[in-house]
Amino acid sequence: MNTSTLMDFFTWTAALDILIVAILILGGIFLIKTTRSQPLIRSVIAISGLYLLSQFLELQALKWVLEQFVTVVLLSVIVLFQPELRRATEKIRKGGIFGHSQNSIKNPTLIKHILTAVDTLSKHKVGALIALEFQDHLDDYTESGVPIDGQLTSDLLVSLFWPGSPTHDGAVVIHDNKVVAAGCLLPLTESKLVDRRLGTRHMAAMGLSENSDALVIAISEETGTISIVENGNMTRYLNREALETRLFNLYKEPEKKS
Repeated sequence: MNTSTLMDFFTWTAALDILIVAILILGGIFLIKTTRSQPLIRSVIAISGLYLLSQFLELQALKWVLEQFVTVVLLSVIVLFQPELRRATEKIRKGGIFGHSQNSIKNPTLIKHILTAVDTLSKHKVGALIALEFQDHLDDYTESGVPIDGQLTSDLLVSLFWPGSPTHDGAVVIHDNKVVAAGCLLPLTESKLVDRRLGTRHMAAMGLSENSDALVIAISEETGTISIVENGNMTRYLNREALETRLFNLYKEPEKKS
């Protein structure tokens, strides 16, 4: 094979073809390892764009890979991103993609029940995890716990976390003024917490906030410290007044236009 024949064979489009296939394979491996990053929509758009590019530039290797494995890719996306698909479907059904999260606590009186319970648990250094459910349904987690479906009261919350209770170590999920379930298992965060003294309870609070729009109140069993975790961010060392301000701001509804 002479030089001219070799140059004809190894064109710039062939090099681009091989490069994109390599990037696609590495990207697929990365997505498998980081399903929590929720890149579903971007991935689908990127794959569709690559297929169109392979058609336009006649990138045969890339086109062959996409055509041969399109079924496998679709099945993998459905399996790997099932939680993301479920949340997206729920938001579309509710028309909430471009809207704000609905208030979980509809009666401000019930906020006082939460404050009283948190204050009691904190003073007695009883560990607790209280998750307020918003747009993103937490069914996957409530199914792991004990169904309660009871009216939210401070006495109920305290009793669910009190030492000796079978639901002491899990999380309580609150929605629509009711305690949906207790003793729920939450996903642990894969991120490193700034304070290494924080244990599984705070890792679970962070994990849920990273995977949903829930607000989580965590109480340390060792120190009684109160923390709020939302959108993957943790605020620690809250007192009753700070927690009260945050919860009432959460309840506060937008003012109606006159």
